[in-house]
Amino acid sequence: MDQDALQERKLQDLVSVGVLAADVPRDVIDEVVAEHGRGARRSDGKLPPHVVVYLVMGLALFRGEDYEEVAARMIEPLARLGACRSGDPVPTASAITQARKRLGPQVVREVFHRIAVPVADLLTVGAHLGSLRLVSFDGTTLDMPDTRSNADAYGYPGSSGERAAFPQLRLLTLIEDGPRAPLAAAIAPCHGKGSGERTLLADLLDYLEEGMLATADAGLFGFDLWCRAEQTGAELLWRVGAGPELPKVKDLGDGSYLALIYAPSVKTATRARLLQAARAGREPDPERARLVRVVEYEVEDRGDAPDRELFCLLTTLTNPAAHPASLLAHTYAERWEHETANKILKELLDPAGRMLRSKSPELVEQEVFGLLLTQYTLAALMCRAASEAGLDPDRLSPTRTLRIVRRRIADPAAMSP
Repeated sequence: MDQDALQERKLQDLVSVGVLAADVPRDVIDEVVAEHGRGARRSDGKLPPHVVVYLVMGLALFRGEDYEEVAARMIEPLARLGACRSGDPVPTASAITQARKRLGPQVVREVFHRIAVPVADLLTVGAHLGSLRLVSFDGTTLDMPDTRSNADAYGYPGSSGERAAFPQLRLLTLIEDGPRAPLAAAIAPCHGKGSGERTLLADLLDYLEEGMLATADAGLFGFDLWCRAEQTGAELLWRVGAGPELPKVKDLGDGSYLALIYAPSVKTATRARLLQAARAGREPDPERARLVRVVEYEVEDRGDAPDRELFCLLTTLTNPAAHPASLLAHTYAERWEHETANKILKELLDPAGRMLRSKSPELVEQEVFGLLLTQYTLAALMCRAASEAGLDPDRLSPTRTLRIVRRRIADPAAMSP
């Protein structure tokens, strides 16, 4: 049996014992539903809130199917587990829409953030730098149906007086790089006040914790954001563009150096005094400046030497003996796993290029977090399969995994009771 067949067999075994939906247990859903006051109005209701959460996940798994077909695939397995009643007719599209509206977006968003914990262990290949868990921030956009309410809430992308055909939202996520598992997310309109990725990043920094090494691209850097991220106890490895001044404090001998970054309000004369003090070995006032390590490098296979792009990284890992510059440059490259995670979200769950299906802003938000919840369960499944086989999770095919899950979803064990 070839390696691909062995991987598929391992995934089938895991799905068949209900591991997939065990990542979204019924008791967590019920707890969140109760906290938000979204409990079922009738004890004999055909679509209680916990079933609706699983149906929202099903809408992500079966993107090309309509509401009734998704319900037909999922209701009977849920009924056999006691999660809903067996023998009832498949709910209509209208009934499912009304049930989604009753549930609202907050429950699915909170369920996602409550269950989305790191899934890699210390033996998971490609998930750590030493004892530090690799995580990253990155953004993407998602289109939605062109309804008045969606357009009013999210707006259209475009410039120079031209707009796109469909409203669009901006999504920023924190993922665990090895398994490509989303850990936190925030959404905003595609433009206007509060729509920038830095604004969204401010909402996600609290999900960082000690023992993580967080990477981010140049567009997310800001002094205040850096300070807030550093205060979480996580280590940082962020790329910066040409903007910030990086005066050298000390050369570290491996191609990296210590430098200062300044709060935007600090004047030129004060910066000079802070730099002089830092070079004398005194710690800067953290409200006005922070000491960082700078790693600069070029990627050799990207064009001729004069035209190569210079990468400039800032990090809190200041010991070159423990973390050589070359190792940090290699580690930053792992951030591109986030691009793959975004591709999974946009293309794997939506292979025909279809947009989000929801026609109101509340259901758009609910659908996005349903997509993330489903993406998390798939990533957790692949991570467990890869760890048992001693493989890097990125060696497993997301397409193959999704195909197996879709094929096995009618198995009663494929949904957690």
